[in-house]
Amino acid sequence: MSWTPLFLLSFLLTCSNVHLGFAQDYGDEAAKDTPPAPPPAQDNCDGIFVSYDFISRVKEYPHVKNASAQAWAFKSTASVLNAGALELKAWKIFIGFQHEEILVSASNAVLVDGDDLPAPVGNGTYLVGYPQADLKTSIDTANDLTQIEVLIEMTGTQFGVKPPGVPMPKTLRLENDGYKCPAPTKKKTSMHVCCARDPKFKAKKVKTTKFLPRLHGDLSITYDIIQATEGNYLAQVTMENNHPLGRLDHWNLTWEWMRGEFIYSMKGAYTHKKDPSDCIYGAPGQYYKDLDFSTVMNCEKKPIISDLPQDRAKDEKVGNIPNCCKNGTLLPTTMDKTKSKAAFQMQVFKLPPDLNRTAIYPPQRWKINGILNPDYKCGAPIRVDPTETADPSGLDLFSESIASWQIVCNITRPKSKSSHCCVSFSSFYNDSVIPCNTCSCGCPNNDTCNPNARAMLLPPEALLVPFDNRTAKAKAWAHLKHQHIPNPLPCPDNCGVSINWHISSDYRKGWTARITLFNWEDVNFEDWFTAIQMNKAFPGYQNVYSFNGTRIPELNKTIFFQGLPGLTYLMGETNGTDPIHGPRVPGKQQSVISFSKKQTPGINIVKGDGFPTKVFFNGEECALPTTFPKPSDGHQSHVSLVPIIFLTIMTFVLMTDYLQ
Repeated sequence: MSWTPLFLLSFLLTCSNVHLGFAQDYGDEAAKDTPPAPPPAQDNCDGIFVSYDFISRVKEYPHVKNASAQAWAFKSTASVLNAGALELKAWKIFIGFQHEEILVSASNAVLVDGDDLPAPVGNGTYLVGYPQADLKTSIDTANDLTQIEVLIEMTGTQFGVKPPGVPMPKTLRLENDGYKCPAPTKKKTSMHVCCARDPKFKAKKVKTTKFLPRLHGDLSITYDIIQATEGNYLAQVTMENNHPLGRLDHWNLTWEWMRGEFIYSMKGAYTHKKDPSDCIYGAPGQYYKDLDFSTVMNCEKKPIISDLPQDRAKDEKVGNIPNCCKNGTLLPTTMDKTKSKAAFQMQVFKLPPDLNRTAIYPPQRWKINGILNPDYKCGAPIRVDPTETADPSGLDLFSESIASWQIVCNITRPKSKSSHCCVSFSSFYNDSVIPCNTCSCGCPNNDTCNPNARAMLLPPEALLVPFDNRTAKAKAWAHLKHQHIPNPLPCPDNCGVSINWHISSDYRKGWTARITLFNWEDVNFEDWFTAIQMNKAFPGYQNVYSFNGTRIPELNKTIFFQGLPGLTYLMGETNGTDPIHGPRVPGKQQSVISFSKKQTPGINIVKGDGFPTKVFFNGEECALPTTFPKPSDGHQSHVSLVPIIFLTIMTFVLMTDYLQ
């Protein structure tokens, strides 16, 4: 048999296989470049397309018989696609969770209020983008999905919804200004909505900027990059107090580094912990092998930063930064504009792949608090136009930062039993004091007391001693007034500062009140202030005699009080004359306030018009009693009028019979 035909046949088969192989490779590459077909609703959207898809869930431990109490671990995704012709800056969505969900993780997004995960989101939650905060258009990116769309992968826990039910959110929408969202289209395991530009929306006229305009908030924090080199940058953090009653004392600022950064050095502030171990044994130590980490300021993922004392303001090594070193005090502009701003600088080192000088990402989840101050909720950083500052050379020119982000923080109203201060009411026409509410500032230890019992009325002198020393006085007063004594007794108010508002007099042309501040803390309050809001009595305010008083009518009829020169300290609690057996003595400030009735005709002091509707101390809204003192509970006679009227009538009848 000749080998020539076999050789030719083998050659032809080999060539055929080779051609078939090339065809298959080409087909795979084409399939890889071709994106999956979008859903029809997405194709028809001319705006921002937001979707939510439930993926799966499994039962969590413990397994319980009550279906509504059973916990489930769920997985879901959400996506935001810019299908319009305008770039979407700083996207923000709302997912209306409704089944007591606890969000454990979320990729490419953070909670708008900066809360850490896991976080309860059963009443719905707002998400913003990180690190991709802006979504460009398909036109400008040649339909690059990585720039026009973001996918959020979520895991969490939800309760209830017995199978085969699916725990879907109640609603879904885009929260950016200028967009209008209809009700979402819902299916069994998915929902979506197309949000279009609102033709009726009129944006405020602002200077045209490359980035988003700056927002107004109670506290504005700016993260400015003022120097940038390969591998590190110099940042300045500036805090501005914009609220007329907002305030921070001994502030503590914290955030979370998201990309392995660490603080190499700092001026104008300091971190609470200086421990290089997280760097040495972590990713920084592997990359910066020759760096001496013993001199590094902080290596924590969540550093806690505080202000320097005033005596370091001119220190060339750790201070000498404009607006630094005020011992952590941020006052409202109504008190002192020069003390309403704070700033510090820090050198930040980065890790791969962010070594390029333009690869800068601000930290996330910002939080700030103080001692007996309002609670602030901070949003996510948003990119704004670079900050302009006067050039240090003294020439008439301005320098711009390399990049700037703004973090807006707003004061939240304290929830029930979570205030930091409280108010008691008393009056000249009632000899009982209505004390602060039970557990006004929380009840950490309620094993021996009743956190739900109403606070017992007190004699006036009981306000001068700590709560632990009031028990005997409260019981004796209850016996004297024939009032019930609960068992167990009500828990204390647990407030560091309490304020007593006392109606001193009420006459035809006016009336007077006395306000007393008690400091039960060990710390002194420098540059203290208190403010009251009075709906009916505000127009009649005349004068305060031991404080400095200022009307702020545009702020809900507020009267602002602060100490006179030399009386700006509210001292802390100290030992009394008998440190071993006697009660401790609170720091105290007091003043009489006069009001006129000329501008407030019809005001009824006895019925409660002379008591404030809101009281603030150092910016914190204090808990108020739920009742007012009443004349019938005090000085007015408790004798029934019926026997008196009966005796009067009988006397008149008998006298008439006698005379006849």
